[in-house]
Formats: sequence, structure tokens, C-alpha cells
Amino acid sequence: MPRYCRHPALSSLPFIASSLPPSLFTAQHAATIYATPSLPAVVTGRASHSQPEAHLLSVIFSVFFSSTLAMAASSGEWLSRAAMVLVLGLVVASSAKAGDVDMVFLKSAVSAGAVCLDGSPPVYHFSPGSGSGANNWLVHMEGGGWCRNAQECSVRQGNFRGSSKFMRPLSFSGIIGGNQRNNPDFYNWNRIKVRYCDGSSFTGDVETVETSTNLHFRGARVWNAIIEDLLAKGMSKAQNALLSGCSAGGLAAILHCDQFRDLLPATANVKCFSDAGFFVDGKDITGNDFVRTFYKDVVNLHGSAKNLPSSCTSKMSPDLCFFPQNVVPTLRTPLFILNAAYDAWQIKNVLAPSAADKKKTWAKCKLDITACSSSQLTTLQNFRTDFLAALPKPEQSPANLSIFIDSCYAHCQSGSQDTWLAQGSPVVEKTQIGKAVGDWFHDREVSRRIDCPYPCNPTCKNRDDD
Repeated sequence: MPRYCRHPALSSLPFIASSLPPSLFTAQHAATIYATPSLPAVVTGRASHSQPEAHLLSVIFSVFFSSTLAMAASSGEWLSRAAMVLVLGLVVASSAKAGDVDMVFLKSAVSAGAVCLDGSPPVYHFSPGSGSGANNWLVHMEGGGWCRNAQECSVRQGNFRGSSKFMRPLSFSGIIGGNQRNNPDFYNWNRIKVRYCDGSSFTGDVETVETSTNLHFRGARVWNAIIEDLLAKGMSKAQNALLSGCSAGGLAAILHCDQFRDLLPATANVKCFSDAGFFVDGKDITGNDFVRTFYKDVVNLHGSAKNLPSSCTSKMSPDLCFFPQNVVPTLRTPLFILNAAYDAWQIKNVLAPSAADKKKTWAKCKLDITACSSSQLTTLQNFRTDFLAALPKPEQSPANLSIFIDSCYAHCQSGSQDTWLAQGSPVVEKTQIGKAVGDWFHDREVSRRIDCPYPCNPTCKNRDDD
């Protein structure tokens, strides 16, 4: 087996092969499967959750099906071979669906211009609620950075960051997990994951489509269309609702927070949760405002200004309202901020972006905080100080604001079970993330947990998820 094929989904292939007569599963089958052009891309995709077993197994079955029937037709053994193909198809189908949450392609939204960067329909994954959670809704928005010019956005057209054509079913875990022990406060809610394919944190709205690139800047329309669809599915009668997100989705949870509140019943308990979405307006290592310029380009390209909270844009330039530190004090809706003080994405792209580190002196440090020099660690501690200073003060905060800031070198900690709520999950003041968020939502506790400086917390899991 080629090295790039070491993927869990392939574990069933040797079993299938060994259980079939040699005349049915041949070396030609294996060679054809491993040579399939789409297979390496599936296996080596950076975001494995978006290129899951379901697609990979479908590739295997498709190759086996076509080649087997072709050989069968020439050998006269069509019936027996077709029966075996049918059995194999059932095995593959059952394996592909295990744990995956189906996708909803919102094709009806296309006519309203609510589309991904390439013009394909928006997508969300939906796991219906049950029992006591049947009227409760958790809408979680995927992250994935931003694109600030036509070149960057065009690259996204060729993957799931800009096109639903490349999206596949995925499994839910962490805050949207369906296991009561692992997610006791939200496991039986209506749980939705909104896929991110617009590059603007769901804020863009430009009517004109670039003819040379076929780029559509319609993130706000995508968000509105999906929320409208969920309201029609029953969210309009929600008793409890939580808008959440990670990274660019975490920023979106802040930017759309009050709008989400206003769309739901006045009697509903509605709150917002931002994981790794508190991006700060900070200087890079050369003293320049790299991220401020970056966000200004995003806002201008996507026409985001009109879709940012007016509570902020009425007071300052719209591009500055892409920074949560300027938006959160103006919110009316309860908010929970989860972030690492040494946010891995911000260290790499706000503090030490490639444009500011042309000699790559920060290359090793950005990949592994334990590889940072003493002077770099001092710079990181200063970044933490500036980050904490940017957080809303108690007197500025919306009602029932909770904060959980750990000292990990991480980015996004609510989507993975081992960082959300499990044995060995990160702890601040003897409390795990999932417990803190659940206590806050259900009004058991409103807290402001801020960890001690690195490297004081041995429970940290240092990684950069998106």
C-alpha cells in the first residue's frame, strides 16, 4: 500500500479483499483504487473532518463496481459478480454513514444569491433534537480564515473553503457532540454545523459577480438563508438557543450575536459563544498594523460594512468593527468568550506574520512554543498582556458575560472532545471548558476565568485546530 494511503477508511479494504475469492478481487482492483486521482487528495486533505471516510469508501466502491462488472461481462460470470458487488456496496454504505451527520444543500438559496465563493449552494449539517432538547437549538459556525483579494479567494474556489462541491458528511464532537456523558448540557439539542465557504465570517454582500474569476462575495446572504431555513424547521419556536463558532466562525458568532437574538422569540433564552474568535487589533513584531490592514482589505473586498453591527459602525470605521474588542462592549446579548492567551493562529498571523518575519526567525517558535527563544517568549508574554487588556471590562460587558482564557498554545478548543470535556481536558480554576460553558448557559454560574502565564498549566493541549 502506498504511504499516502494510510487512512482509517482503508482499514476495511484488506478485510473485504481477503473475504472475496481471488477471482473476484484482483491485483488490478487494488492498483486501480490506489491510483484513483481523487484518493490521494482525500487522504492527504489538511482538514480531515471535511474529507471523511464516506467519500473515500465511495471511491473504493465505485472503482470496484465498474471494474468488476466490466470483467464480469467479458467472462460470463455476471450474476455472481454482481451479487458480490451488491454485498460490498452494502458494507461500504454502512461504514460510510457511521457517525457522520448528513449535509443539507440549500439549493433554494441560490436564486437569492446566497452562495459560496464559486456560486455553489450553502451547506449545513443538521442533527435533530430529542426529548428535553427538542425545542433547543445550537448553531455552530465553522472557521477557516478569510480571503482579502481575488487571488486568495480564487484559491478557495478549488476547495471546501470556497465551494460546497468539495464538502462531505462529517461527524459531530465537542460542543455539538451527541453523547450525554461527553456533552451533558447540549447533547440532545437540535445541533447544526454551518459550513464556511465565503471567506468573510458571513458578512459579505456584493451584488456584482467578477466575470474573470466568477467570485461571489455573499457571506451575509448565506448566513441569512441558513438561519431562515432553520427558523422554518422549528427554531422560530426555540426555548433555548446558542449561536457559536470557532475561529472565523467564532468572530461571526460575535458579529451576528444581536441579530440572532432578534430573530428568535422574545421569551427564548438566547446566548452566544465565541471560541478562538477574539482577534485583537495588535502590532506585529516590526511594530506595524498588519492585521488591521488585512481586515480592512477583507471588509472592502466583501462589502461587509453594511452587515457589521451598527452599534459599532455608528461610532467608528467599519473595518475596526471586525475586531471583537470594539464590538463586544456594544452587545445586548449574553456572550461567552473562550480563547487561548497564546492563540496559535494569532501568534502566527497577527504577531509574527510572514510579511513581518522575512528571515523566518520565528518559524520554529510558531510551530512549537517549546522551541521559542527566551526573547521570543518575552514577546509572547507581552502579547498575552495586550490580549488580556483588549478583553471587555466588567463595566463594559453585555449582561452575563463569561470568559475562559487558558494559557495554552492552541486555536479552537470546543470542537474536539479531548479539549471540550474529557479526562485530561484543559482546566482553569479546576473547571473544564465544557463545564464552564454549560454552567454559564444554564445560569448556574457566570465566571471570569483567566489562567496564569505560560507554562503554568500542565493540562494544556497545544495544537492549532480550525
